[in-house]
Amino acid sequence: MRKITAICANDDWTLDISFDDGANRRFDVKPLLEYEAFASLSQLSAFKAIHNGGYFIEWVSDADLSADTLYLDGVPIEKSNDSENMAI
Repeated sequence: MRKITAICANDDWTLDISFDDGANRRFDVKPLLEYEAFASLSQLSAFKAIHNGGYFIEWVSDADLSADTLYLDGVPIEKSNDSENMAI
């Protein structure tokens, strides 16, 4: 199983995720905002209040995404110098 080591919620409703295998992905949450479970995340402050559970991420609204979903549906990205902004 993949484990999330760091995550950053960006102002454009994307997530930058680092995994324990060294991979980095960007996942776009915008398409999910039309679903009831994710609708509350349309407020940027709610979207940025994210918790890293290691094998999943979750928000206060109880919306969550698995590490595998983030990895498989995310777009590979190069690790940037902004990685220090990623939260554990």
